[in-house]
Amino acid sequence: MANSELKLLGKWSSPYVIRVKIALRIKSLEYENLEEHETFSPKSDLLLQSNPVYAKVPVLIHHGKPICESMLIVQYIDETWSTTPSILPSDAYDRALARFWVAYIDDKWFPTIETIVTVDEEERKPYYDILDTVLENMEDAFVKCSKGKAFFGGDKIGYLDIAFGSFLGWLSAIEQEYQRKVLVESKAPALVKWAERFVADPAVKGIIPETDRVVKLSRAFRIKWRAELGEK
Repeated sequence: MANSELKLLGKWSSPYVIRVKIALRIKSLEYENLEEHETFSPKSDLLLQSNPVYAKVPVLIHHGKPICESMLIVQYIDETWSTTPSILPSDAYDRALARFWVAYIDDKWFPTIETIVTVDEEERKPYYDILDTVLENMEDAFVKCSKGKAFFGGDKIGYLDIAFGSFLGWLSAIEQEYQRKVLVESKAPALVKWAERFVADPAVKGIIPETDRVVKLSRAFRIKWRAELGEK
């Protein structure tokens, strides 16, 4: 496939962009990777034209047509290039269950991580409690969805694996930065082993950003966000 057919507007650090990159790799699709500025200062004209409603990444441009929102893009990739391996479950109930858990993750997981990065140490405890609750629920979800296999999607990485696993780089960063392990075997033994398999999988390896690089970025974001809060 020629690079001109597919373009991805994104940022290396964005878990939502990482989702799309993993899906593209699963389908063995070539694409042109267009990096936005990390702080979106300024946002590119192409991004503003392609996603005028939210002006956010990721945006996949296929033959000049933009598709927005990470999991909608993943679904689009799976449906457009429908050859195996498939990403979404083939069973209707399993698809509905996977979409339920993806919505839960997007509502609870990364927004909480972002908050932990911005608040002071004494304010972090309730947000760590939220992460613990999410992990407890996702541990149960893994047991039910995986049906004893390696991934949420079964033998291979699927829709829910992509959605949840895309955040492992940021999780590792806050664990290192604030010296507190979140994903631990005593609380989520199945997820610990799943995470190890996920990051080592050929579809993922090299896409999850290095922890030190994310830590450095999170510090810059913390300074920026707190400065903005102080101006209000």
